[in-house]
Amino acid sequence: MFDSEPDAVLGPFSSPGARATPWASALAVLGEAEVFWLSTVRPDGRPHVTPLLAAWSLGGACFTTGGQERKARNLERNPRCVLTTGTNALTGVDVVIEGVASVVDERSGREQAVADFERKYGAHLTSPEGSWYRLGEAVIAGDVRLYRVAPTVGFAFGKLPASSQTRYTWPSR
Repeated sequence: MFDSEPDAVLGPFSSPGARATPWASALAVLGEAEVFWLSTVRPDGRPHVTPLLAAWSLGGACFTTGGQERKARNLERNPRCVLTTGTNALTGVDVVIEGVASVVDERSGREQAVADFERKYGAHLTSPEGSWYRLGEAVIAGDVRLYRVAPTVGFAFGKLPASSQTRYTWPSR
């Protein structure tokens, strides 16, 4: 696993005087976001987009799914995908992570990711009244797939009052 700091470059469509969004700020957005949108490609080339929970863990963006769900079947054929999240408003910051998804097979990795998910989503995962109660147990047992998206490129889009477009690239691994 890796947790390297990406290079950050301000894009050409940024407002005059804008500054690149620090990676720490983008990580904060990823940490606070409750809903993410995963984009994958169907076997016939059509896009597939679905909302889901995600947490930054194991040096990448992690999410869960059942093995027969459309997103899992898409990723089996083509592991390249995009996760997006943000404010869904004209202010704040939106973040996009492009990368390659892989199933986390090691139990220790699944345990770490579950701990990160439970810290982030709290009672939604840990309380008997929670919508996803016992999801963590299913992930650790391997009954639910845990994917980790290793980022290849990322973007932070700062919005009003001034726009900034930051591109993040990670050193080759």
